[in-house]
Amino acid sequence: MSQFSRLALAAILAGAAFVATGGGRAAEQAVRAEEAPAQDKDASIAFVNHGGVRDWRAAGDDKLYIQDASGQWYLATLATASPDLPFATTIGFETRGTDQLDRFGSIVVSGNRYPLASLVQSGPPPPRQRR
Repeated sequence: MSQFSRLALAAILAGAAFVATGGGRAAEQAVRAEEAPAQDKDASIAFVNHGGVRDWRAAGDDKLYIQDASGQWYLATLATASPDLPFATTIGFETRGTDQLDRFGSIVVSGNRYPLASLVQSGPPPPRQRR
């Protein structure tokens, strides 16, 4: 067998192994993740303790929509559920030294601190349903 034939056979076997182990799917997922919209990436809200938050709306006991001063909405997901969040009339933001809320911050509801699991850009919250 010539050296060219061995090289061709090795290339074919390597390609078959790549496909058999799901390499094609992994490569496709990597491309999709790279092309994902910016709203799936971590976000932050500047000047959260100095007028940076215009509005907020609870969406269950573990999600919170927050609108910044420029009108952009964000979805904050809590690391643990807060049973008081759907009924809260006031909340606090803990940013740990900086005046910027990000996924390392916390929400304070009824005196209890709830760390954030994520903070991403979002569309506006769904309209409230009438009963």
